[in-house]
Amino acid sequence: MLAPTVFAAEELQDADEEKNKKSDVILLDVSKDDIHSLPKNSFTPRNDDDVLDNTNVEFSIFDSLIDTNKEDEHPFKIEEESLFGRIYKKKLERTSIPSYLLEDELTHKFEKGPVDKIRFYGAFQGNFNSFFEGSDYDTEYDLNILEAGVVGDFKDQNTDFKLQFNFKPASDRSFMQNLITDAYIVNSKIPHHKVIVGNSRNQVGVDGGASSYTLPFAFRSQIARNFANTRALGVRVVGNYDLVDYSLALNSSGRFWRQFFPGAEFTGWMNFKPLGKTDGRYGTLILGGGLNAGHNDFTYTTTGFYAAYHYKKFMANFEYSYADGYNGRTLSPNRADGFYSTISYRITQKLHVLARYDQFDPNMDTGGDLRREYTAGINYFIKGQALRLILNYVFCQNEREQDSHRIILGTQILL
Repeated sequence: MLAPTVFAAEELQDADEEKNKKSDVILLDVSKDDIHSLPKNSFTPRNDDDVLDNTNVEFSIFDSLIDTNKEDEHPFKIEEESLFGRIYKKKLERTSIPSYLLEDELTHKFEKGPVDKIRFYGAFQGNFNSFFEGSDYDTEYDLNILEAGVVGDFKDQNTDFKLQFNFKPASDRSFMQNLITDAYIVNSKIPHHKVIVGNSRNQVGVDGGASSYTLPFAFRSQIARNFANTRALGVRVVGNYDLVDYSLALNSSGRFWRQFFPGAEFTGWMNFKPLGKTDGRYGTLILGGGLNAGHNDFTYTTTGFYAAYHYKKFMANFEYSYADGYNGRTLSPNRADGFYSTISYRITQKLHVLARYDQFDPNMDTGGDLRREYTAGINYFIKGQALRLILNYVFCQNEREQDSHRIILGTQILL
């Protein structure tokens, strides 16, 4: 999808936040209604400060399913007007978590049985690309996201489930290997924690473990595309507190259902939030690090460090990762490393501008193969993340190839 001199096809197959109510957001202007409306053990923030690196945003999809107003006899009653009219009137302004255009229409409540509610959803992101390399010029339209799924919660209100399907073709995987992405059960009975059992996103780094639906750019960083952006089958525990949050997982080292259990792996990530008790008066500072280590044909170890600061409309972050062998979208014994740094500014609630420097060395034991990307972007949120326009310009430098330029115009729709 991006310049072939920089972006390998397998790196871009799946252009697939909030950790908890205080994890990555600046808690300003919180109303009493906002606090009352949240489920008891919600991982969804109390307000939206447009934070761009929410690593556990996937869990916010469950919080809207839980009954918080038992006196409402018809919590999903649809107004008698056209579908277009209802969508037009929806006030979807939050950008740090996914929002959905047909959330009410695709939610069903069960009066009997163990399941309380289910909600269907769909996601699409398509990108029109213009590629310039020397005198060569090409255009193409790429399908970045084509997914559908269902989430639900049981009547105990502590247990939820998610099943997600990916319909985007993959050249290196069969249809069935590529079809099921998320398939897990999550329990939130322990305060400040969620326990996830099944096939879920592997938290290898921040950018590599983030939801596709809230990515600030059309594509992930190079370390995320190579080392991460995968799911793994296993058990994961996510904890969220004012000053720290963490994700610990024991998984199979298999990827994309190719093998059942080729080996074991451990994935851990921890964030420290020194300003977590200040209610956002001085912004939000996040310092994190983690490890992904396991065995699949050979032993691999990937480590990383992350830092970010958010204050009002400004955000800046930095992430570095080093791999002595890695198990991402491809399995490689190479020693590799890379880093990226992003700055962004929210001009208005709907219009965000941002820039990123991204560097990657695919093999530290050979020279002359550094890959650098300079990206400038604009996001325009028509209806939050549910209807979003993306414009990116990418200048690609590859020490072994000719420099190239790419202009990407993307559209995201979440139903």
